[in-house]
Amino acid sequence: MQDEAFMDRAFWWVAAAVALIILGAGYYYYRTHRNVPPPVAQGPLPAPAPAPAAPEHHPIPADEAAADTVAPPALEDSDVPVRTALLGVFGDKPVSQFLVPKDIIRHIVVTIDNLPRKKVAVELRPVKATPGTTATAGSEDARVLAPQNYERYAPLVQALRAADAKQLTRVYFHFYPLFQQAYENLGYPSQYFNDRLIEVIDDMLKAPDVQGPIELVQPRVFFEYKDRDLESRSAGQKLLIRMGPANAAVVKTKLRELRSAILEREKTTGKHG
Repeated sequence: MQDEAFMDRAFWWVAAAVALIILGAGYYYYRTHRNVPPPVAQGPLPAPAPAPAAPEHHPIPADEAAADTVAPPALEDSDVPVRTALLGVFGDKPVSQFLVPKDIIRHIVVTIDNLPRKKVAVELRPVKATPGTTATAGSEDARVLAPQNYERYAPLVQALRAADAKQLTRVYFHFYPLFQQAYENLGYPSQYFNDRLIEVIDDMLKAPDVQGPIELVQPRVFFEYKDRDLESRSAGQKLLIRMGPANAAVVKTKLRELRSAILEREKTTGKHG
């Protein structure tokens, strides 16, 4: 596990260093030869055709936009409307307790994009730090993750359990143009955030259900999983492991509900990318 994996300043949507996407610029050249006559002067070459967009595997149905009577705001003005919409899904107490109120959509997009990776950037989290520190048990030579550590996640897991996945999906659809804009701003101008979201959910659902004590080692400052298979997992999967099997089961159930709700519209409209 990367050192950051046991920095409990993050949760579920939390994770990850901003992905630096380097866009390569194309180039061309030609060679000359002294025995080759000079080229005939020609008019200006036509502009190259734009690169085709990557196929959209899980498209947001076109009729979703038409169903909204109120257009979403500009990305830079979206914090208040997004927070208000989330109040209708989670209620006032969970939103006030957990949500970081600034740059909500940008931070969600960065975090989602990084959950399948190995490193995280807690400073870009959309959710406030989980209180307390990592709880361990056992001796120095046989350290394990203590069950008390799992209890720290209980309030947020409970809020997630109570949330209506279909209602959350409607909020997501309404603000989807802003999610897409924020994703393109990361350096993905020809890709779709909804495809990435489904990919990330599928990765997190692959997290193993670890029963019994989870052994730890501490080669440097931070703990790592002794089991190298667990240590090699993505940041999102290790987050679920760190929460404990009961909490992870709740999150996985909600992820499956959210995935189904997102894809349900695609099925009912017959649209496929």
